[in-house]
Amino acid sequence: MVDYIIDANVLISMLISGKSAYKQVLKTYRFIMPDYALFEVNTYKNIIREKRKMKENELKEWTYFVFSNVIILPEYVLSQESWDKAQTLLQDIDLKDTHYVALSMELDLPLLTRDKPIYKGLRKQGYRKMMLFEDFLAAI
Repeated sequence: MVDYIIDANVLISMLISGKSAYKQVLKTYRFIMPDYALFEVNTYKNIIREKRKMKENELKEWTYFVFSNVIILPEYVLSQESWDKAQTLLQDIDLKDTHYVALSMELDLPLLTRDKPIYKGLRKQGYRKMMLFEDFLAAI
């Protein structure tokens, strides 16, 4: 099984869409995210409910399924070195994504994101261990 780090915007898009195609993706690949993602998901809970493509009870069942197939790791697994490197890379882009980039560095796994400014900004600085989620889906 291949592992990837995902950020909250990937998770939120999965929750909103409820696409059955994501079922196989979630069963085939292992997705890992920092616990900070839960804060972001809760921040956007009203948007998830407003934009959802399914009924409330279906959203609840879909959310259970998605979260049963995602590993959430606590912040303490991140070394100070990974945290500092991620902050340095993100200082002129968006520091709130430090958790995701640091986890990607810590576990030496690619980060999947839907955030194009983060993707472009990090690539411009030479960080290549990432991929746009849409490109990932197109490649599998």
